Amino acid sequence: MSNDCTVKARFFEPPVGLRRYFTSFYLTEVEVAGGGTVTDWLHPEWGGFRFADGLLPYGGIEGKPQLPPTRFLAQGPTSTTIRFVAGSFRMWGVGLLPLGWAKFVRTPANSLADSIVDGDQHPAFAPFVPLADAIFAGAPDPEAEFSRIAGFFSERAELKVADEAKIVACHAALVDPEVFSVAEMAEYARLPAYTLERVCRKHFGFAPQLLLRRQRFMRSLAQFMLDPSLKWIGALDDHYHDQAQFVRDFHRFMGMSPREYSGMPHPILSAIMRARFAEAGAAVQALHPPRAQGAPAALD
Repeated sequence: MSNDCTVKARFFEPPVGLRRYFTSFYLTEVEVAGGGTVTDWLHPEWGGFRFADGLLPYGGIEGKPQLPPTRFLAQGPTSTTIRFVAGSFRMWGVGLLPLGWAKFVRTPANSLADSIVDGDQHPAFAPFVPLADAIFAGAPDPEAEFSRIAGFFSERAELKVADEAKIVACHAALVDPEVFSVAEMAEYARLPAYTLERVCRKHFGFAPQLLLRRQRFMRSLAQFMLDPSLKWIGALDDHYHDQAQFVRDFHRFMGMSPREYSGMPHPILSAIMRARFAEAGAAVQALHPPRAQGAPAALD
């Protein structure tokens, strides 16, 4: 295994009619010295797809069956880390906001939460196999590849979304750092508690309490990754009572301690986070706010 690699990440704004449904479309190009591999750990995030060309990535969620090298990685929303190993490759990522999952995947998010699968084999992702077949046609050409992705989803933009207004309201409440409790989230979203629970499980993958806890953790982790000079104590979200509570959350969401994580190289994720923050305004998927139709990416 080698961590001597170069990473290039580019983020592409979805077409106006699709911006409510995606965090972004992004291209990652990795070149590993000497034909080796690199290992990295994905943070908890919303569902989405990754289409790879080259030395295909493999890995998975700890304690679950690990995927072999796979060209079409599909995942539900996660509350844990995904470990992956990859060599030199080009990969397109399609990040789905909860509204986008409801619109395009149309399978309850909680049925695929904390799972990553081979999209070529799983029935929930069969509609996207033609996109996997088409993306890398011909010589590498980022603009043409982006156009194929945008065109694929634009052709399906007329699909109706159940609970659309409720999903957007829940999402807006979730990304507000002042919303701390389930009761506050329900009040913000103007939904009864039982409706909030149903919408969150079906379209976000998890119960509201876990989503809020994940959100607090991701605000802290993103802050540290963007500026490690803060140390962990300086990156903690205001809603943490103390560092011990954060450490417990770190074990829950990443399966390791903060010290272990910060002692590991993160050649791919660090590059992607910096590029995502610079180009899309949020360092990680979970911090992307909902967007009005046609609105540009919101800045943190």
